[in-house]
Amino acid sequence: MGYFIYVLIFFGFIIFISSFFIVKQQTAAIIERFGRFQSIRQSGLQLKIPLVDRIAGRLSLKIQQLDVIVETKTLDDVFVKLKVSVQYMVIKTKVYDAFYKLDYPHDQITSYVFDVVRAEVPKMKLDDVFVKKDDIAIAVKTELNDAMLDYGYDIIKTLVTDIDPDSQVKAAMNRINAAEREKIAAQFEGDAARILIVEKAKAEAESKRLQGQGIADQRREIARGLEESVEVLNKVGINSQEASALIVVTQHYDTLQSIGEETNSNLILLPNSPQAGSDMLNNMVASFTASNQIGEAMKAAKDKKKEE
Repeated sequence: MGYFIYVLIFFGFIIFISSFFIVKQQTAAIIERFGRFQSIRQSGLQLKIPLVDRIAGRLSLKIQQLDVIVETKTLDDVFVKLKVSVQYMVIKTKVYDAFYKLDYPHDQITSYVFDVVRAEVPKMKLDDVFVKKDDIAIAVKTELNDAMLDYGYDIIKTLVTDIDPDSQVKAAMNRINAAEREKIAAQFEGDAARILIVEKAKAEAESKRLQGQGIADQRREIARGLEESVEVLNKVGINSQEASALIVVTQHYDTLQSIGEETNSNLILLPNSPQAGSDMLNNMVASFTASNQIGEAMKAAKDKKKEE
C-alpha cells in the first residue's frame, strides 16, 4: 500500500512539473486543448493544464530570410539566374493565421517569387535587368505583401542580390567590354602621338628660326667687323683694296690654324700658297664687278624697253 502511494506522489509531481513551460524571447507558443486551439502564449514562464492542454507548436517572431534562385530568360533570349532574398516575419497579432493557414510558408513565398520574376524579367533585355534590379525587387515585395498578409506574414524587404547570366554570355560581355576599353585606349594613344608630333614640329620650326636668326646676326656682326677693320686700316694709309686683301689673308691663315688644331676633323684640301689669299680676293672682286655689269646691262635694257 505504501509503495502505491509513493508511485502516485511521483506521477503527481511529474504531472505538476509538466504543467509549467517556458517560452523564449521573440517566440510564440500555440496551446491546444483536446486538439482544438486554446490560446497563444508569449515569452516567459507559462502554465497549462496537464494532460488536457498541449503545445501544438512554436513560431519565431524574429525577422527571417529566404533565398530563392530563379532561372528565367530575358527579352533578348539570354538565360539568367537571379538570387532573390526575401526578409519576412510573423505578425505578432496574427500568429493564429500564420500557424494554421500555412503548413509550408517557405514554399508559398518561393512560388510567388518565381511567378513575379518570370513575369518581369522576360520584358527586359539583359543590360536592363542589371540596371532595373530594384524594380524587380519592388515588384516581388508588392506581390508578396498582398498575398502573405492574409496568412499572418509581413514582408520586410526583398533584394535581388545576384544576377548570373550564362557563362558564354558573361565571356562575350567581358570581350565586348575589353574591346571597348582597348578602343578608348587606342584613341588616347593616337591623340598623345599626334600632340607629340605637333609639338616636335613646332620645336623644330622654332629651332630653325632661331638658328637662321643666329646665322643672320653672325653674318651681320662679321660684316660690321670687316667694315671697322677696313676703316682702321684706311686711317694708317692702307687703301680699301689692300685692306681687304690683308683681311682675307688673315682669315685664310686663321682657318688653316683652326683646322690643324682639330684632331678629329676629316681631310680638307685648301690652297696654302702665299698667293692664295690674294687670288681669292681677286676672284671675289672680279665676281662682284661682273655681277654689277650684268645688273647695269639688265637695267638699261629694261629702261629702253619702257621707252619704246
